[in-house]
Amino acid sequence: MNIAKVLMATTAAVVLNAAVASADTSDKRIALSNNYAGNSWRQAMLKSWDTVTKPAVEAGTVAAADAYTTAENQATEQAAQIQNLILQGYDAIVVNAASPTALNGAVKEACDAGITVVSFDGVVTEPCAWRIAVDFKKMGSDQLVYLADRLPEGGNVLEIRGLAGVFVDDEIHAGIEEGVAAHPQFKVVGSVHGDWTQEVAQKAVAGILPSLPDVAAVVTQGGDGYGAAEAFKAAGRDVPLIIMGNRQDELQWWKEAKDADGYETMSVSIAPGVSTLAFWVAQQILDGKDVPKDLVVPFLRIDQENLEDNLANTEAGGVANVEYSQEDAIAVIEGK
Repeated sequence: MNIAKVLMATTAAVVLNAAVASADTSDKRIALSNNYAGNSWRQAMLKSWDTVTKPAVEAGTVAAADAYTTAENQATEQAAQIQNLILQGYDAIVVNAASPTALNGAVKEACDAGITVVSFDGVVTEPCAWRIAVDFKKMGSDQLVYLADRLPEGGNVLEIRGLAGVFVDDEIHAGIEEGVAAHPQFKVVGSVHGDWTQEVAQKAVAGILPSLPDVAAVVTQGGDGYGAAEAFKAAGRDVPLIIMGNRQDELQWWKEAKDADGYETMSVSIAPGVSTLAFWVAQQILDGKDVPKDLVVPFLRIDQENLEDNLANTEAGGVANVEYSQEDAIAVIEGK
């Protein structure tokens, strides 16, 4: 995917669609309930939300599109936040959930109050809510497909997981397990939680490395690749094949390693701009559109041949991204 072209097209479409959007939702208020903002992906997600929703509010597409983030990544705190948003009278709540199940009670309360609930990334299982996600399990299993192609003889694998208890972490991990089962030449010899954050991942990998045999590859979930590379380097060990997660620091390290000695890998993640798709889906539901309860969007993959283009269009400290327009949302809803 050429991110530069997509971003230019979607940025233009945001302005256009904000101007021509239906007035039927002009008095509607949408809130974002976010459980965590402690890594570059979540920061990019919140920035994308502002980039797309502010013009929509200014154009009168909706009356408000406020974002709220809990202080701690705790489902109980986010449930209380959702209950507060119910009391504030929002017409729709877009949720990036701390847990697929622990928020179901609060989500059901919102639905019973006539509020539209759209979950994304970290989705909820409450039937009254809508869900937008990539196939995270495939995102995990595809890493093993790539490793099997690059390392046909197999080898030892270190797994870096995300935030414990979150739907995304569970699904990617399940996909990695499926991938290992399908490619038994690989063996997971260690697993740590990197919390999708470079600093946490680096510390966790540094802590487990002394107990590990030679590692041929590292499978990841995003935000952890650069930290893993630095941990191997600091330990005086050869840097293995590390799957990256579309963060700018990962892409920059990869380019430098590629230029130095031909280092080759791939990078994959969900685009942080999925928050903007969730916004437009909520707006379309409020506008009376018939929207399937479950929507799937593709994950964003970067390979050796398009690394430089994608790095050039990813801001320092950011994440390779795609933001969605109202037209994009309609196309996703219609299965196009």
